[in-house]
Amino acid sequence: MSGSLQGSLFDQGDVVRVGPPRGLRRTVLGRGAWIDELPGWVAGADTLFAALAETVPWRAERRLMYERVVDVPRLLAHYRAADALPHPALAEARDRLSEHYAAELGEPFVGVGLCLYRDGRDSVAWHGDRDGRGAHADTMVAIVSVGAPRDLLLRPRGGGEPVLRRPLGHGDLIVMGGSCQRAWEHAIPKSAKATGPRISIQFRPHGIG
Repeated sequence: MSGSLQGSLFDQGDVVRVGPPRGLRRTVLGRGAWIDELPGWVAGADTLFAALAETVPWRAERRLMYERVVDVPRLLAHYRAADALPHPALAEARDRLSEHYAAELGEPFVGVGLCLYRDGRDSVAWHGDRDGRGAHADTMVAIVSVGAPRDLLLRPRGGGEPVLRRPLGHGDLIVMGGSCQRAWEHAIPKSAKATGPRISIQFRPHGIG
């Protein structure tokens, strides 16, 4: 893994702690979509980053794009509901989110996906999680970011304004809800600035790809 992680001035503790997601701020995006945000939700996030970077069985993938097979510009890992998670904080975060959103979501978060962005060259293009039920039903996808901050961009599906920019890292939480996956798109663009590695931890209900 290239790059090095510079610790956050606001996350000096070594103990990883996941508290109740109190203090979430909701932003209504339009078209039935919204996001909730809670900076620094996971304490000891740099410690969690180091543990995941070393213990997760990261894999590289290749995908067909524009009639060419290309390398996916990030490393991936995925855990289903019955799989043992690589750190107890992930199970605790999933349980906390399931409890907090139980009435609104109507089902628990089950699957956990991880993406390792090794440096500014790694990225993800504009997309929505529209595989499965996300193509036609309101749902939620929660993301916890650990490691160096990277910008998450959001825009209405198909392009246009507004484009929202959210720098995420060091234990920050963002939840994309309502129609966000089918009415909006999100991306992590490449960055020319020197940037350390980041891990995105995604929590999804059953059937949301």
